[in-house]
Amino acid sequence: MGVRVEPTPNPNAVKFSTDSVIFEGTNSISVMPGDTSEHAILNDLMQVDGVDNVFGYQNFITVNKKFDVEWDDLTPLVLNVFEKYKY
Repeated sequence: MGVRVEPTPNPNAVKFSTDSVIFEGTNSISVMPGDTSEHAILNDLMQVDGVDNVFGYQNFITVNKKFDVEWDDLTPLVLNVFEKYKY
């Protein structure tokens, strides 16, 4: 249960998966710097210092970090956003 943190082939991207559906439907959602989304969790993640962009689909969000940020520093901040939304 909770949020699973999974590596991806891209060292600057990590997948955060839940047992719950975050996004309904079959469309994926991407938020790039300067963009906003109708999904508050994605907007909150984009406000985390060190996050470059996010991609969401059904029960996961992939977070891409900026090159000068370490996952050891960023992961707890990302998990705090998931906790805020009760995932």
